[in-house]
Order: sequence, then structure tokens, then C-alpha cells
Amino acid sequence: MNINEDTLPGRIKRAIWQPMDPWLFYAMLAVYIMSLFLLYSADGQDIGQLESKTLHTVLGFVLLWFIARTHPQTLAVFAPPMYIAGVVLLLGVHFFGVTVNGAQRWLDIGVVRIQPSEIMKIGLPMMVAWFFQRYEMSLRWYHYLAAIALVLVPGALILKQPDLGTAILIMASGLFVVFFAGLPWKVIFAAVIGFVAALPLIWNYGMHDYQKTRVLTLLDPTKDPLGAGYHILQSMIAIGSGGVWGKGWLNGTQTHLDYIPEATTDFIFAVYGEEFGLIGNILLLVIYLLILGRGLYIAAKAPTLYSRTLAGALTMTFFCYAFVNMGMVSGILPVVGVPLPLVSYGGTATLSIMVVLALLMGISNQRR
Repeated sequence: MNINEDTLPGRIKRAIWQPMDPWLFYAMLAVYIMSLFLLYSADGQDIGQLESKTLHTVLGFVLLWFIARTHPQTLAVFAPPMYIAGVVLLLGVHFFGVTVNGAQRWLDIGVVRIQPSEIMKIGLPMMVAWFFQRYEMSLRWYHYLAAIALVLVPGALILKQPDLGTAILIMASGLFVVFFAGLPWKVIFAAVIGFVAALPLIWNYGMHDYQKTRVLTLLDPTKDPLGAGYHILQSMIAIGSGGVWGKGWLNGTQTHLDYIPEATTDFIFAVYGEEFGLIGNILLLVIYLLILGRGLYIAAKAPTLYSRTLAGALTMTFFCYAFVNMGMVSGILPVVGVPLPLVSYGGTATLSIMVVLALLMGISNQRR
């Protein structure tokens, strides 16, 4: 029996569901349910991480509802202070940060330890989109240079931590905004050629030894099968052993014999491939492509320059995180610390991706 829209229950139902874009919401819900089964298996049938994931997801849904029902131009006001706060915190990490496993990426503020680079995942594209909207009627070539400078400042600070993978992805989120704002193709081609020409200098002077090792390991992981190549080899074995249909839920031998490192976070796709096989991988890819297609459709239909560039950048950023994680685990990209969106364990990563989807929903609501 349908609830009459004019009744109180009908108005409550409408108030709850109206901010939600159905395509994004149900795709996100499907991935979340899938992740619960994966975490339970990857964590040795322990419910500890599963409970934490559920808590963060519930908090994420509450945050998503509030952001999705807020007009994008209202949120745009917070872009400059969020960007400035993120840069200040990154500077704090540089001078006072906490070092864990050789990397200085966290800032201890007494009550909690935070990773400021997570703020820039949202703050940077919002700031660059806000910048282009401000000068929309008088865009010149130097505005594009200024926008690129806005991207390079936090990128350089994150590279100093060092965190090459996160720095590249965060800078990409800002550069996507520059691209969608109308950067000429000849400039893009010139930048690509310049980057390729600079690769020897980047290799010799811009990369740490462990980063070079990761690249060399990608080319031939069998050179050090018990050291640098261990992660890639074990994940590839797990995915390959899953075959077409997979070994079945809770039956992954590589997973439950602890051959897969970081099974609940960076390498959870290997667990998924082993237990659910090629068919499961295709299903997850279809859901991700649905989110990608819906995000680009929202960007194409957005009514303002800010909404259009932000939606396009956030969608492509989501795609990059999924592609880099799957490519890393499958052995076609170097190993970097990038979680699989909505699947990997991690409260900050879960909340940041849900904020991305919430912003897309808000832009979709603005169009409607």
C-alpha cells in the first residue's frame, strides 16, 4: 500500500528520500553490503572491523543526508576556509607531525590523531572549482596558472611526508577541475610531453629509493619474491586462483592462511577475487561504472560552472581511486597505499568517499 504524499508519513518519507539520488544511493548500498561479507572473511571471521565499518558507514549516511540536501553554492562558501585549514594542518604535519613506519603523515592534536591529506581530498577540488566560478566571466590564461598553483601547494607538502600515491591522486582531483573548466588541449598535450621529458630527472632526483623499488618490482616482482615482490605476487596468486566462479565465501586459502598482506585494507580486492572469482569482479566493476556514469551525467547536466567542474572532478577522482587500487592488486600498477572505495576497512576513507557521493547528490538535487 502506497503512502499518500500529503499525509504526515508521506511528508516524512519524502523528506528522508528526496535528497538521495537513487542511482548513487543503491549502488553505494550494494557495495557496502558486499564489503561486510568481505571484511568478515578477510578479518578471520572476526566482527571487530565489521562493527567499526558499520559505525562509520552509519555516520557517513547521516553526513551524506545533510550534505545532499544542502545547496552546492552554500557549501562553496566553505571551500576557501577548508583549503586554508588543510594547508595549515599539512604545514603542522611537516613541523610537528607524528612519524609512523618511516612516514610523517599524521598530526596529534591531543584528543585524536588526524591525517590532514584526507581533508584535501574534498577541500582541494572544492577550492579550485570555487576559484574558477569567481572568475568565470573573465577567465584568462593566468587564472589557469593560479589554479595549478593552488593544486601544487598541498601536493608538494604531501610529497614531503613522503606519500607519493596520495599526493598524485589529490593533485589529480584538482587538475580534473582545471580540465573541466576548459583548459585548452594544446596546453594538455604540451604538459604531457614536458612530463615525459622530465621523467629522467624525476627518477634520479625526485623519487625516494623505496619508490624506485616499487616501480622496478612492478616490472619483475619475481626478482625479490619474499621481499619487495611479495605483496604483488601473493595478490596475483589469490586473484588467479579464484578462477571464473571463485572458491566461495570464507573458502579463500590465500586469505585464511595469511598470505595476503593488508587483507582488510589495501589488498581487499585480492580477497574478493579469490572468493568470488571473475564473475564477482565483473559485478563490482559494473557497479563502479554505474557510479562513474551517473557522476559524469550529473556533471554534464549541472547548471553552474562550480557544480559542473566539481562534479566532474569528484567523479574522476572516485574512478582513479578504484582503478589504482585494482591495478595495484592485479600487478599492473606499483603498490601504493590507496584503499578500494567503499570496500576497504578504514573510517576516514569511508567517510571521505561518502562525502564525495553526497556532494554529487547535492549537485543532482540542484539540477532537479
